[in-house]
Parts: sequence; C-alpha cells; structure tokens
Amino acid sequence: MATARDQSARAEACVASADGTEIAFEQSGRGPAVVLVASALADRSDTSKLAALLAQHFTVINYDRRGRGASGDANAYAPDREIEDIAALVEHVGGSASVFGSSSGAVLALRAAAAGVNVDRLALYEPPFVVAEGDDGPPKDLAQQITVLLAEGRHSDAVKYFMTRVQGVPGIAVFFMKLMPKMWANLTALASTLPYDIAVMGDTQQGEPLDPEEWKGVAVRTRVLTGGKSPAAFQRAALAVTEILPRADHRTLPGLNHGAVVMAPRKIAPQIIEFIKG
Repeated sequence: MATARDQSARAEACVASADGTEIAFEQSGRGPAVVLVASALADRSDTSKLAALLAQHFTVINYDRRGRGASGDANAYAPDREIEDIAALVEHVGGSASVFGSSSGAVLALRAAAAGVNVDRLALYEPPFVVAEGDDGPPKDLAQQITVLLAEGRHSDAVKYFMTRVQGVPGIAVFFMKLMPKMWANLTALASTLPYDIAVMGDTQQGEPLDPEEWKGVAVRTRVLTGGKSPAAFQRAALAVTEILPRADHRTLPGLNHGAVVMAPRKIAPQIIEFIKG
C-alpha cells in the first residue's frame, strides 16, 4: 500500500515491499506505466531527467533502489528482495508495467521479468554482461575487495575501486570528481549498496556465454540499447541477450557511451517511447 507525501504533478510516495522495507519513488505523468531501475552508484536523481521526458507519454515510477536515497533497507540482502521491490511498484500502478533498466539495473530488470513479475515490455541500456573470452570483466575478487573496504569504513576507496576497476573510469577523472564535494559525497553515500549490484550480476561477467536456462522466464518483448561509443563488449553482451530471448532486438545509438542515461537522456528517451508504444 503506497502512501503519498505530495499531491503535485511529481508525487512522492513510498510502497512496502514483501519484507516490509519501504521503497521511495516519484510518480509522474499519465498513461501506461513504466518503472525505471537505476544502475550501480545511482539513485532516482540520476534518472530524473529521463523520467521527466518519459512522463510526457507514460505514468513513470522513478524509485530509489533499497539502501539508496529515501528508501529503506534490511539487514540481509539478496537480489530476490530487489525483485520484490519492483513487484511492489508494479502492483502499485495496477499490476503490470513496462520496465527500463540501465547497466546493472538492466540486469535486475531482466531478473524481475525472469522471476515472473508482470512486465509488459522490457527496455535495457547496456546490461554489463561479459560474454566473450578476452573481454575485460571485473576482478575475480571484486566482492571480497569491496566487502573489506566497506568493513574498514573506507567508502570513498570502495567507490574509487569500483569506478576504476569495474566501470573503467580513468583515475584522473575520479581525481576531479573528488574535487566536487557534493558529487563525491553522494557517491560515497551509495557505496554500501555496491555488494547489491555485484550480487545482481552474479556470475555473468566471467567471459562465458549467458545461460539460457537462467533467463528462460523472460518472454516479453525486449529491446537492448547500446551506445556507439561504448566498448565492443557491450555490443557483444546485447547480441547475447537477443540470442537467448525469444522476443528481443538490439539497437545501437550513435555517439553515446555508458553514461548516456544521465548525460544524454534526450537521445535515449525517444527509443524507449517508440518501443513501449509499439
């Protein structure tokens, strides 16, 4: 049951997930429902511009994943809990909705559809599967390294490690991010959720083909979007998804890279709108 805090065009509310955790979201627009699932080190503020563009056509649910922003959390984590969060949001908007996810959020969206959440259509931006031998994947001990850094209270170091060793952000770029205190504080506040995204990805970044059995529950129409400036590994991952899902296709968007959801939402929104409207 959702409780509203604001009656404006962009209403803030929260919904209780299956384990009782409160999941905060903003609802805007009218029409068929679309739920936006953020990536690692991101909350609903990162998808706010995209949400505003989509709200001209749809009812948009832009939410904070558990442990982020205004959402609550629980003592024990499992990807199933985040799937239940999406299910609660879908139930709030009437029992079915399309879902858009970015990066690890795209994989979470896929997992929700595979688990039987009532998804109408699935739009994904660059799910970071590593499916070919030789493609750069995260360090084998990523989960252990992040766990140790967080246990030592070194949240800033955990963010730097993840950004440089997993996301491929140059060290000099991280250096300049640290010179922007508000931005870096927002990122370090999200560091405790890095193990969540690592768990969502599971063993899908080992340079091996996707296991069709793991994703056989995804029967809905799916569109995978990639940026033309992104590493070729993202293109191979997208093609791997289209090969194992019965109703999936792939589009490459020229000039975009992995950060396009935040940096270039106006170039992504038309693709999502066209696809969901069918």
